[in-house]
Formats: sequence, C-alpha cells, structure tokens
Amino acid sequence: MQGKSGWEKQKKEEEKEEAGKRREEKEKRKIRKKGKMMEVKKVAEEWEIWDEEEEVAKSEAEAKKLVPEKFHR
Repeated sequence: MQGKSGWEKQKKEEEKEEAGKRREEKEKRKIRKKGKMMEVKKVAEEWEIWDEEEEVAKSEAEAKKLVPEKFHR
C-alpha cells in the first residue's frame, strides 16, 4: 500500500475545512432564523394584547349604553 501524495492530502484537508465552514454558516443561519421567530412571536403577542384591550374597551362602551346613567360613577 502506497502513501497518499501531497496534493491528495491537501485536497482532503481543504474538503474538511470547507465542510467546517459550511457547518458554521448553517449554525449562524439557524441562530438568525430563531431570532427572527422570537421577534415575530413578540409582535403576535403584542397584537393579541392590543386586540383584547380594544375588545374590553368596546364592551365597556356598550355596557355604559345599556346601563342607565344613574348607575355610572
């Protein structure tokens, strides 16, 4: 069995380095994507809270219309 020539060893090392770089880039993309998802979830939660507050305000206004004024404080 013969040993590998210099260019074959170099090619293997380059392939390993390239695979490592691709793996790192993939991890970075995952982190960025996760960060964006967190932002989207925050915005969605804020919208839900805002919708609930708006709904409560509407129901309070309707209640005031239905209840005679003498019961309002």
